[in-house]
Amino acid sequence: MSESSFTAWQVAGPKQPAELVTLTRDDLADGDLLVRVTHSSLNYKDGLAMLGRPGVVRSFPMTCGIDLAGEVVEGGAGFEAGESVVLTGAELSETRPGGYSQFQRIDADSVVRTPESLGAWGAMAIGTGGLTAMLCVLRLEAAGVTPVDGPVLVTGATGGVGSFAVSILSRSGYEVHASTGSQSEHEYLRELGASQIIARDELTSEPRPLAKERWAAAVDSVGGRTLANVLSQTRYSGSVAACGLAGGHDLPATVMPFILRNVALLGVDSVHAPAELRATAWDRLAELFTLDDLRRVAVDATFSELPELSERILAGQVRGRVVVDVAAG
Repeated sequence: MSESSFTAWQVAGPKQPAELVTLTRDDLADGDLLVRVTHSSLNYKDGLAMLGRPGVVRSFPMTCGIDLAGEVVEGGAGFEAGESVVLTGAELSETRPGGYSQFQRIDADSVVRTPESLGAWGAMAIGTGGLTAMLCVLRLEAAGVTPVDGPVLVTGATGGVGSFAVSILSRSGYEVHASTGSQSEHEYLRELGASQIIARDELTSEPRPLAKERWAAAVDSVGGRTLANVLSQTRYSGSVAACGLAGGHDLPATVMPFILRNVALLGVDSVHAPAELRATAWDRLAELFTLDDLRRVAVDATFSELPELSERILAGQVRGRVVVDVAAG
């Protein structure tokens, strides 16, 4: 495949799974930068898009992949050819063609220069999952949460966001409690820094308006009953950063935690996070993690494995992060 033509995973229409297609640069959308994509990653939203499930892709045809990292080929908007850049979220694979393409044109509004210590592979080992986790921690810290306040719970702890949240919090000095439904993952979570494992079943029962106070704060990527139970068990003046809905988009809770315990529910969005906040998060991530650290939570995948891996991530069978080698096609 020459540079004048290249491969991409593209969804042709609603409820259709993605297909591997051949494109040229003339097929790419308008944008500030032309990037040769070397790496991407696999996230829950990518699994939905790749398999034609609703909720992600909003225009067609659409190239999948909500993350990308690579080298600028044609510069602009303050970026020069040859620079290494990373872009996550920013409506890639939703309204803008995404990272499952060997070349892509992107808008520069949310682009960040790749931290030198991480490189493209390391940036995608972190990807949307790690960035979202870091944004959650920054939000908790901005709300005044400190390590001396008590333990912080992480739900969905073996997923991409959860794995990084456990590790970030532990490396930042917090006592971390991690929730999982898999007995076999306990050792993995302890290696990431969790001091206590919470059974998923403890957080999926019918939530009470208020329950025993357990955690000073929490990072929740599950939503639904899990989030409702977390809120009811958060200590007085605690904060919960909510960033996902793997367990449902409803919230069967009451106002009791908010008006009787002064609990704060903090929404965290990584899709439209401004470039300045992204840069702050990436700087902190580069301080906390080395490439050796990231290889403990990330595995490599090829383009051809994406359909199968998409099935697995939606079934909850993917631990940590998946880095996709886009350059190899």
